[in-house]
Amino acid sequence: MADPAVASGAALSAGGRGSGGKAATSPAENYHLARRRTLQVVVSALLTESGFESAEKAAVETLTEMMQSYITEIGRCAKAYCEHTARSVPTLSDTVVTLIEMGFNADTLPVYAKRSQRMVITAPPVTNQPVTPRALSAGQKRTHPAYIQGHFPEFPDPHTYIKTPTFREPVSDYQVVREKAASQRRDVERALTRFMAKTGETQSLFKDDITAFPLIAAQPSSIPYLSALLPSELELQTLEETDSSEQDDQTDSENAAGNITNDDPGADKENSMLPPSSVVPSVKATEDSVIDNPYLRPVKKPKVRRKK
Repeated sequence: MADPAVASGAALSAGGRGSGGKAATSPAENYHLARRRTLQVVVSALLTESGFESAEKAAVETLTEMMQSYITEIGRCAKAYCEHTARSVPTLSDTVVTLIEMGFNADTLPVYAKRSQRMVITAPPVTNQPVTPRALSAGQKRTHPAYIQGHFPEFPDPHTYIKTPTFREPVSDYQVVREKAASQRRDVERALTRFMAKTGETQSLFKDDITAFPLIAAQPSSIPYLSALLPSELELQTLEETDSSEQDDQTDSENAAGNITNDDPGADKENSMLPPSSVVPSVKATEDSVIDNPYLRPVKKPKVRRKK
């Protein structure tokens, strides 16, 4: 039987040559290459335990690929069982269920681990994966209590479940508040000016460079005094409220007059004797002759409602 170290070294060198002699360039490729070489050493040790003195390169590569596929399938199934129970890290129970699902007798593992002819392989050099920086750090990370076994996942980062109180008081100084408001107003005006300069017509102070110091082009109006004559939104709203209150008062007075007319039957007889050309048509004609212009309307004083 050959020396295990010689067999492992031969398999390792064969695996290195089997990769085509191409050096890994990225950290991820280096990490996978180190894992592959470790599997080749394990396969060589298992062959030595089984009584083989030598092995062909193709055979070692085939056995290494089979072991890698088997371990990958175990990890994939364990991950699936873990996610099925709403967890993110597989536990020992997930691995045991996976082995049973794949037809492996999990009870023989302790006996196989305590075999007398087993070989101890030195641990490969640790290749640290790039650690992603944590955005938030708050508090101290908790460890497992005594009643939780060590193979269970660790607690999440403290900032995911603890409350961080803030003691920053709001700024109430008058000068600071005014300066902040003025700064915000200046930023808003500057942003609006830039937007209008980009979307509308501009004029430049320099003929050579049009983009330098653009000015918003003035748009002359055909009727410059029209904006001064048109009422503002506040005035229109006030007029609408006044008109609605007058209509309500007029409706109330008409209803009251109708009630009085119904109570007085003699008034109906007098109204029936009126000629066709009464005062109503003249009033209607007067209303039609008036132009509906808010500036030609008579002055209306707001009605003050008395409290009952």
